[in-house]
Amino acid sequence: MSGSSLPNALALLLLLVSGSFLPGPVAAQNAGFVKSPMSETKLTGDAFELYCDVVGSPTPEIQWWYAEVNRAESFRQLWDGARKRRVTVNTAYGSNGVSVLRITRLTLEDSGTYECRASNDPKRNDLRQNPSITWIRAQATISVLQKPRIVTSEDVTIPEVSAIPITLQCNLTSSSHILSHSYWTKNGVELTATRKNASNMEYRINKPRAEDSGEYHCVYHFQSAPKANATIEVKAKPAITGHKRSENKNEGQEAMMYCKSVGYPHPEWAWRKKENGLFVDIFNASGRIFITNKDNYTELSITSLHINEDPGEYQCNATNSIGSDVAVTILRVRSHLAPLWPFLGILAEIIILVVIIVVYEKKKRPDEVPDGKSVPARPLSHWGCLLSGVQPPTVDPKGVGIQSQKERRVFCWFLTNHS
Repeated sequence: MSGSSLPNALALLLLLVSGSFLPGPVAAQNAGFVKSPMSETKLTGDAFELYCDVVGSPTPEIQWWYAEVNRAESFRQLWDGARKRRVTVNTAYGSNGVSVLRITRLTLEDSGTYECRASNDPKRNDLRQNPSITWIRAQATISVLQKPRIVTSEDVTIPEVSAIPITLQCNLTSSSHILSHSYWTKNGVELTATRKNASNMEYRINKPRAEDSGEYHCVYHFQSAPKANATIEVKAKPAITGHKRSENKNEGQEAMMYCKSVGYPHPEWAWRKKENGLFVDIFNASGRIFITNKDNYTELSITSLHINEDPGEYQCNATNSIGSDVAVTILRVRSHLAPLWPFLGILAEIIILVVIIVVYEKKKRPDEVPDGKSVPARPLSHWGCLLSGVQPPTVDPKGVGIQSQKERRVFCWFLTNHS
């Protein structure tokens, strides 16, 4: 073998060996269900959702079918927007296929068998193929029952000043099912001490206030049918119950102001800043302002605070169909040097005291003594300063001590020893 052919042969051998370790094409995998739709019983006017999750390689296609009677020839395909737009089909494809069928405002005619079909067979849409072979299927039965008739009292609006009690009423006038129990809920939470077995229900609010507003439901449970409920809205103007009166931050930091309220319906929130004596809508030109609203809560955040632009009065405004309420937060922004001011103040006090002591010492210095005469002994003296929290030294019994205190932060003394 020639010298030039040896490297080529070696390269080919390496290619063959390395090729044996490379992953080959992904093998085909038949479609299979990960999650199948579940049968349900619903009442007229309600809604239901059916879920279908399938795997396979390639990713299977998903379809929804319906039949009033569970016979193969009776099934008809369901499309998004069918039944006067009451049908919604949402499907997503990735490593697997997921589809959700939703039907709203149910009627008795919506009862029947719903079928999720999936297939990744290349011939799945060939009319000459048998669908029962090329498609896998999962079924759910939906039973729609007539909703019981519930008569309720009218919606109520709580006035700003009211001492008149409010009574909410519900009456189950017709039902083909046996009642198990009933109770009241407010905003989805069961109210204590309201559970009983009665078709005629009352709930009394003795001293109605804004925090008593919300959605009240009278809920009826039956022995062999889904629960039924009716809604009564108790409305009130917003009342802001919590906010920051002031916010103090340093330049460059982040400030967060919030407001929370009671009242129903949930308010529309707005933030304003006082400019030239008037509150105006906040203009977020710098992109540093972020506002988050959720039901009865709002939050205003300002990042990278500027000492010249951001300080001022900020107003949160809560408004619904009944009325509105406002609250003001004062934002103060300090300079970067703000933490140094206490230290600089202490340092200035110490310097002033040292200057006073030096001047005092110079004024008490004796005149020069003529030659040949002894110099009288000068009193020995010393002075010093301590920060608050450190005790000054004990004064010698033969000396005179002078102690000075400035705002309980700096102690200075001057000691003279008369020997």
